Amino acid sequence: MSTFDQTHIWHPYAKVPNSASTYKVLSADGVYLNLDNDKRVVDGMSSWWSAIHGYNHPTLNKAVTTQLDRMSHVMFGGLTHEPAITLAKTLVELTPDNLTKVFFTDSGSVAVEVALKIALQYWYNKGRSDKHKFITIRGGYHGDTFGAMSVCDPDNGMHHLFSGVLPKHYFVKSPSMVAMDEALLDLEETLKAHSSNIAAMILEPIVQGAGGMRIYNPQYLIKAKTLCQQHKVLFILDEIATGFGRTGELFALEYVDVKPDILCLGKALTGGYMTLAATLTSDEISNTVGTLMHGPTFMANPLACSVANASIDLLLNSPWQDNIANIEAILNSELSSLRTEDNVADVRILGAIGVVELTHDIDIEKAQQLLIGQGVWLRPYGKLLYTMPPFTISKQELLSVTNAMKTVIKEL
Repeated sequence: MSTFDQTHIWHPYAKVPNSASTYKVLSADGVYLNLDNDKRVVDGMSSWWSAIHGYNHPTLNKAVTTQLDRMSHVMFGGLTHEPAITLAKTLVELTPDNLTKVFFTDSGSVAVEVALKIALQYWYNKGRSDKHKFITIRGGYHGDTFGAMSVCDPDNGMHHLFSGVLPKHYFVKSPSMVAMDEALLDLEETLKAHSSNIAAMILEPIVQGAGGMRIYNPQYLIKAKTLCQQHKVLFILDEIATGFGRTGELFALEYVDVKPDILCLGKALTGGYMTLAATLTSDEISNTVGTLMHGPTFMANPLACSVANASIDLLLNSPWQDNIANIEAILNSELSSLRTEDNVADVRILGAIGVVELTHDIDIEKAQQLLIGQGVWLRPYGKLLYTMPPFTISKQELLSVTNAMKTVIKEL
């Protein structure tokens, strides 16, 4: 580990100086990370779920270099460019037909911030400034910026330190933790009591990501949307983690064909090449909102938009659904037996997501050393050891990931 890195660079979810091991990556190709200790490891994380095509993909490389020769960046205020226009058209075509307006941002957290602002401004412009709260389910995660933190789980989430200063919103029982009927009853009762000051409900559809990697019945989405409509509450879906095939459908909302009022996308949007996100909404909402006072400096960066266009084309022209089905089958075959281990609380699998929850917190330092020794890169947290691999991973490469997981679980 670089001494300067250890003592001066603040890594995510870490302190400075950083006592935990940090591994230097020299290069990456396919599903492999090449480390400076001559180790070559399979990346079972897709760089936090974004690098769905793996690394150093010639098609995506070409998209970046071709655009770089034309224009690396230009402000988006008062100007536009073809990569952004093409990407917006594609997103409108791929998402539910009520979503016709696209606002580009530079991270998933900011896409959520924009969604919250749109919801608040929508009601403000309708003369309902009293509708300034949000409602969500427990166990959720929507980002690390201020507004996004306020709709993450307030008790068990990673942002509880800020609970005293964050805006107070409504948190109801999650269908990933209790029976769906119980969760819906809690939602219905809360909406009946407080919908007069609730602007919108925000949810991660089917899979709750960094808040606990939990999976719930997609029928909850339909019933939650119906309740929101009945109580005049907007419905926001955060597909930043699930969008672009991760769950086995292009978007998780397609499991039940639910139509959100606002949709957040990110992560795999660019195939993990660059930071870019988007918030989509409807004609009716955008017309009511009018001018939205938000404008990131690097909004709709041409390089990012170009590689996003290439990534989406690459995905849609590949047998991605077969790939995800094969990944899911291997994860089920290899990980399901871990349910009988004494230190395993649960195993959860959907699409290209495989989660093993232990009965105790994981010693992350020890786990990562063991994983690296097995030729695999994973990033456990809390009680969770999980994989969300690139869609291009081969059977043997995925087996190396699952075998490493099984070995590590027996050692922890």
